[in-house]
Amino acid sequence: MKRLTFLALALASLVAPLLHAADSPVYELRIYTCNEGKLDALLARFRDHTCKLFEKHGMKNIGYWVPVDEENGSKTTLIYVLEHKSREAAKESFKAFGADPEWQAARKASEEGGKILAKAPESIFMTPTDYSPPVAIAKSGKPRVFEMRTYTCNDGKLDALNARFRDHTCKLFEKHGMTNLAYWTPTDADKGAGKKLIYILAHDSKDAGLASFTAFRADPDWVKAKAASEAANGGSLTIMPQSEGVKSVYMKATDFSPIQ
Repeated sequence: MKRLTFLALALASLVAPLLHAADSPVYELRIYTCNEGKLDALLARFRDHTCKLFEKHGMKNIGYWVPVDEENGSKTTLIYVLEHKSREAAKESFKAFGADPEWQAARKASEEGGKILAKAPESIFMTPTDYSPPVAIAKSGKPRVFEMRTYTCNDGKLDALNARFRDHTCKLFEKHGMTNLAYWTPTDADKGAGKKLIYILAHDSKDAGLASFTAFRADPDWVKAKAASEAANGGSLTIMPQSEGVKSVYMKATDFSPIQ
């Protein structure tokens, strides 16, 4: 009897995470690059049609942003995140969305003056890390900017990077005035599964964000945590040069973004 009980508990411990994962939502980061002069038309299409049609077809709008700096696409780029019930649900939702007569009419009307997108949208499906705060759909009472940061790890170092964020980095970000919005890892190998961490912070302004990172990097607790993690893992957790391993895009929310 005791053996059967032990086996039942062991089986339950294996199955429970799988059931939880099946019930957990997935997130999709989408990046659109427009032809020159077409960003306003794209934003109008999302504002007037696309966002509500996404919701109609079972997709949840999380946030919509445009980069702050021209070198990151301030005149050509829309970055947004959707929530889906599952990967299969996302596929079915986009299929229904694409066939919707209202979407087809809106797309045709918006492109009477020329094609809006310069290339196919980039799509990255992601799952939240275990330390990511729940995604809070909220509008701040004061203006703020957002920062999307993408870390690319050396082989086998993502777990160590996640541990450092879980145990140290996230708390230190908050200590230095940064707001943790969400942390994700890609689910597909060709999009960085097992190698990338993607997260979004909120700051009062870009200057505030830069000042916060200056203070964060000088914090003795961070210096100690970074050194310890690198010593335990044979060097830098992210690829070098740092400009390749850690990428930052400051963004401003669109007027129709649920998160602002």
